[in-house]
Amino acid sequence: MPPEPAEPPPAPSRRAFVATTAAIGGAVAVGGTPAASAAPAAGARPPAGRVSLTVNGERHTLTVDNRTSLLDLLREHLALTGTKKGCDAGACGACTVLLDGRRVNTCLTLAIRLEGTEVTTIEGLAPDGHDADDGELHPLQRAFIEHDAFQCGFCTPGQLMSAAACIREGHTGSAAEIREWMSGNLCRCGCYTNIVKAVDQAAAHRK
Repeated sequence: MPPEPAEPPPAPSRRAFVATTAAIGGAVAVGGTPAASAAPAAGARPPAGRVSLTVNGERHTLTVDNRTSLLDLLREHLALTGTKKGCDAGACGACTVLLDGRRVNTCLTLAIRLEGTEVTTIEGLAPDGHDADDGELHPLQRAFIEHDAFQCGFCTPGQLMSAAACIREGHTGSAAEIREWMSGNLCRCGCYTNIVKAVDQAAAHRK
């Protein structure tokens, strides 16, 4: 009587398959060298550089990690925390500031590349700047208050900076135009109608 055929080995689990694949991939990294050997040596400092820029009228020279974003430079190096970190991917506009008069998403802007530039943040928007406790409000700030154009306030600094550029660029001819040119700034509270009214009022004040 012939012997019964042996049962096939059980199929590997997904967990075992992923673990085995990762181990093999690590062992055959570039040139057959394990991936771990390609990493920086323990304790090694990442590349850094010096950058000089003007923020809200004040000159700063700093040494920063070359990977530092303008957002992190403002918040962590200069303690200007009005600029908010929202999505950190350039999608929400909460981190908007003016760079040489143009609005930019600071989370996508490398600080090391900003030598000689001028940055205006929400702290520098009002006429008296961020050093005044009871200074005069910017017309946009007054308009946002009058039209109740914010609720939680998290997106408001970016909204204000983008609105300032929108007015300066002359994109306030109608409510539809304001909505179009402010569309890069998201408001999770849904205050868009009041934001448009506030921008329109501030634009009229400037004329």
